[in-house]
Amino acid sequence: MTQLSDYTSLRVGGTAKNFIEVSTEAEIIAAIEGAGDAPILVMGGGTNILVSDNGFNGTVIRISNDHIESEVDACSGATLTIGAGQNWDEFVAISIARGFAGLETLSGIPGTVGAAPIQNIGAYGHEVSEFITRVRTYDRVEKKLRTFTNSECDFSYRSSKFKMEKDRYVILDVAFQLRQGEITTPITYAELATGLGIAVGEKASVQETRDTTLALRAKKGMLLHPDDHDSWSAGSFFTNPIVSKDIAATLPADAPRWVQADGRVKTSAAWLMEHAGVHKGDSVSGARISTKHVLALTNSGTATAADIAALAKEARAKVMSVFGITLEAEVNLVGINLL
Repeated sequence: MTQLSDYTSLRVGGTAKNFIEVSTEAEIIAAIEGAGDAPILVMGGGTNILVSDNGFNGTVIRISNDHIESEVDACSGATLTIGAGQNWDEFVAISIARGFAGLETLSGIPGTVGAAPIQNIGAYGHEVSEFITRVRTYDRVEKKLRTFTNSECDFSYRSSKFKMEKDRYVILDVAFQLRQGEITTPITYAELATGLGIAVGEKASVQETRDTTLALRAKKGMLLHPDDHDSWSAGSFFTNPIVSKDIAATLPADAPRWVQADGRVKTSAAWLMEHAGVHKGDSVSGARISTKHVLALTNSGTATAADIAALAKEARAKVMSVFGITLEAEVNLVGINLL
């Protein structure tokens, strides 16, 4: 049996009953149908997942289709159709090398293109939903191909139709609309603007913005490196909570607040953790809070999935005790719950 710890960035997880690697659309569909009514787990880069030490009692389908097709128009920019198995950051680098702008602030996010719309990945003031025109999928319920326009994807903060209807849609490829150019739109994120040496609202070169974004992520331990155990993580383990105005009003004055369109308020999971007594370097057996960023739960080398889950539960309990807010996992939990 295949050990799933060999395929996840946290390097934990038990065995898969069945494990299939697929690299074409036909192979993906055949693997799904071949599994029948048994549970399936679709994996890409394994970078946003925590799999139980008991493994997965079903079929794991690892997708590696990585084709890139492009249609370029001198006026409207380019539409790029990318296979779900393409490495996300490699795609960002390719898009910039070809003279396209838009994805530079999303540099360095681990994972594959197929995972990007599910989680509606985002960083430094932008979300991937801003650039997606359509998502093509295989519908496991209706057993047919289905294509969704941007508006049909129901994108929201770190969520989408594909996340809400978990396990129904398997993403085959994603189409992006990018503009041509070497200069960004106005930089709206203060930390990134500072790193670039500009004021919020000013523009910068696309390549410099990518380089600065990568440097900021590396400083926070959010760039995977095989020799750095402090980067053996699944990225940000928790999402930033979005709470009611009444709950936001109970937070200390210096707590970060971003008012949402519906009147609710987003605050910082990292800030809540740090002010609830969660510290960089805290550990449970082999699991450890990154020494660079509290949102990254890492495998120091000997962690089990149970250790990482226990560390996550401790952090959640502290935030709930102090602020009355429940942190939700951004990481996909397989065979694990944090209750």
